[in-house]
Amino acid sequence: MRYGFTTGSCAAAAAKAAAYMLLTGNRKTEITIETPKGIAYTARLLDISRRETEVSCAVEKDGGDDPDITSGALIYARVSYADPGQGAEAGQRIEICGGKGVGRVTRPGLDQPVGNAAINRVPREMIEKEVRQVCRLADCRESLRVEISVPEGEKLAGRTHNPRLGIVGGISILGTSGIVEPMSSQAILATIRAELNQRRAQGFDYVAVSPGNYGLDFMKRTYGYDLDRSVKCSNFIGDTVDLAAEAGFRKMLLTGHIGKLIKVAGGIMNTHSREADCRMELLAAFSVRECVEPEKLRRILDCVTAEEAVPILEEDGKLRPVMERIAEKICYYLEKRAKGNMRMDCILYANAFGELASSRGAKEWFTLLEQEQAPRI
Repeated sequence: MRYGFTTGSCAAAAAKAAAYMLLTGNRKTEITIETPKGIAYTARLLDISRRETEVSCAVEKDGGDDPDITSGALIYARVSYADPGQGAEAGQRIEICGGKGVGRVTRPGLDQPVGNAAINRVPREMIEKEVRQVCRLADCRESLRVEISVPEGEKLAGRTHNPRLGIVGGISILGTSGIVEPMSSQAILATIRAELNQRRAQGFDYVAVSPGNYGLDFMKRTYGYDLDRSVKCSNFIGDTVDLAAEAGFRKMLLTGHIGKLIKVAGGIMNTHSREADCRMELLAAFSVRECVEPEKLRRILDCVTAEEAVPILEEDGKLRPVMERIAEKICYYLEKRAKGNMRMDCILYANAFGELASSRGAKEWFTLLEQEQAPRI
């Protein structure tokens, strides 16, 4: 199946091209960037507008064989010279902002703080990296302003979770790897099965699993373990347990964000939002068990993300016991799914808080993982 490229990749490509045309005076019809995944992306440039002090152009979003609602949308970047009076001592700045059709964050707990354009951290890093590359090429030391816009963004946002998340006025500019991997269920499960079988064939009877890139990054940043060598299960947690048991694994560690794994604590084994979404209700139920104040329970139920609920529990002094109870229940349902054939452990984290809880056996994993990664003599 053919992969596509994220809105973040499109924005970075458009920004690089606009910066190149502004700083060199040369017209470009296509541009190449390198995605965080290491895959080169060559984008065709559309609707080019060139003026002396600013250039804008667009890249059409291509979702590959798994097109989402943004496929076909034009992602624009307008690059201009920034106000020279701001922060001159700080050196060259690359200001990144959102224009028409890019949402704005109005509630806490998301990738960007309240008030910022909904251009996530990795796309911002991609945009800055590509624009600075052009600046070095053109020997430009002036600060630049990059405005990302999506003319159809506000209309498209109505078909996303953005309104519920408190992102208003448009879509989000997203992506952690820069590419859109096809989300055919059969293709994903076949990949999971192949990775599990390959690891089992190498002689391992234990496997570390994470739903996605954020979990992999968390484990690498916090514990120094490169989970990319292990298995990414997407939303198919229950199926991954089945496949791991079938392959003969005896132990499994699941690491994930509280917003996804809280569902597993309710026995939900496919964590895609279209399958089930009772995150706040489950968080509130576990909080009741630990005697969290009623007023804070109401606030938790009003949250739109699990991350937003975490500081409420911390205020009440109940964050750790609630999360430990959740971790315990996650392991219960995982072991139930495995029919007692595997020992299950889990680690929960939140972006702003780091590790929230881990199961009793999780610490033993660090010895295993450290030994696995040790250089062989």
